[in-house]
Amino acid sequence: MSWLWKNCKNLRNLRLKNCESVGYGDSFTSFFECLKGLEEIEVRTSRTIVDVVLFQLSEHCNSLNSLLLYDGGSREGLHRFITSTKSSIKRFDFRLPLDLDNYHISAIGECFNGLASLRLQSCCLITGEGLKNLGSDNMKLEELALINCDVVEREPGLLTTLGQNLKGLRKLDLSFNEMLVDKELVSMLVSCKNLVDIKLRGCRGITNSAMVLMCKNCKGLENVDIRQCLKVGVEGVEVVLMKLPNLTSVLVEDIKVSYVAKKWVSKKFIQVADI
Repeated sequence: MSWLWKNCKNLRNLRLKNCESVGYGDSFTSFFECLKGLEEIEVRTSRTIVDVVLFQLSEHCNSLNSLLLYDGGSREGLHRFITSTKSSIKRFDFRLPLDLDNYHISAIGECFNGLASLRLQSCCLITGEGLKNLGSDNMKLEELALINCDVVEREPGLLTTLGQNLKGLRKLDLSFNEMLVDKELVSMLVSCKNLVDIKLRGCRGITNSAMVLMCKNCKGLENVDIRQCLKVGVEGVEVVLMKLPNLTSVLVEDIKVSYVAKKWVSKKFIQVADI
């Protein structure tokens, strides 16, 4: 490990997965030196080293732009990092079902006015109160992901508030919120006029009506993912494919694409994929 870290003096991107250690003795010290110019880091399923990695990042790195933390974190260590880091982080991506709460989201809202992207997946301790703190006047959030986050279904009206607070959003991912209904989705999209990318994969409660209103309110959409949306049928898919002038790609089941729609997309060079 010592040899590895000593030969990574210009490290910009680092991915750690299933790691129990970053080394001992000299290799430990060499690892810290690698962090100084780091711009992006991903830590997955590495709970035993999260605390030390976050602490050393806050101590030695002031160039970090992006932090991804999946499946194993430290509540105290993460909060300490958020409030003490010298880096102006632009992107946070968390999948921490039991290690992320409103305390962290509030701290992010207070400490990172320049945040561009926040992605949360399966973060079941987050409430609407925490997310509403993201709507400060100084925040320029362009991407928001709430993937399989039950707060979306648990708190009616939350998406409406988020849409009103985050009108500069360009990318929205609400995938796998199975109980999300048309009313809640559309109430957010009414305010999100600048969206170019939306992912609704696995949202089984939304229907063709939501597709019609989405196309009416978000005319700038370029990329749409509506795979596994069981109540969106041929008519809804046809609306998406034919009513969005800037559309370049759609992810949807091939069986839902009508003959008329297929002719249209071939003429408009729209990519349709079932993946």
